[in-house]
Amino acid sequence: MENVKEQVFDYVKKTYGVAPDYPFPTAPEYPVLRHPGSRKWFALLMDVPRSRLGLYGEERVDIINLKCSPAMAGSLRSQAGIFPAYHMNRDSWISVLLDGTVSIEALIPLIDLSFQLTDDKKRSEKKQFWLVPANPKYYDLESALRASPDKSFLWKQSSSVRVGDIVFIYTAAPVSGIQYKCRAVEVDIPYRYQSEQVSMSRVMRLKLLKTYRKPIGRETLKAHGVTTVRGPRYMPLSLLEEMESGAKG
Repeated sequence: MENVKEQVFDYVKKTYGVAPDYPFPTAPEYPVLRHPGSRKWFALLMDVPRSRLGLYGEERVDIINLKCSPAMAGSLRSQAGIFPAYHMNRDSWISVLLDGTVSIEALIPLIDLSFQLTDDKKRSEKKQFWLVPANPKYYDLESALRASPDKSFLWKQSSSVRVGDIVFIYTAAPVSGIQYKCRAVEVDIPYRYQSEQVSMSRVMRLKLLKTYRKPIGRETLKAHGVTTVRGPRYMPLSLLEEMESGAKG
């Protein structure tokens, strides 16, 4: 099985077009990942003794340091495999084990967040592309679209989606593919909803731009590094380019 470090490199290459560089003469085996716009690090990979993380033993383990918001740092560090950042500002960075304790599916949103936080440009000036999951067992989006004259609908606020961002909706089984392309036209709308499956405190309004007659299926997604869609994430650049070229849908 491909190790987690290689999965990280594969993900950032396909999603952001970023390859690791090795800037440390005294530690040439430690790669960093730089934001292509700001040139700031959004990830640093290294190995450290377990004791440096507060774990038992001196065996060296691979970690990745990622930036996070101070408001999130405490709750993240309560999760298995996530620690106060080694050799970084602990208020705004975390260290994550790369030994499989934290799955690549759980790691990807943290990488996306770090990438976003190291961008110097104002988010309002940049359109972002997102992939979010939908489960037809819990919400009949097709019926909602048919009932909406302007093809807009409310959706649970996803990550850091802003007005103008493009949101691709991946519909779970039996569709199992990207079915809709939408634009966020309103965000952070207060909305209280609670059920056994879904809890919402904020929603966004999305407007349908395109329905893919043939949904972009799992095999295509896997070819671009998307093995699962369990939560909101950035669209891989390679997949976006293929879809926007008109080759799909």
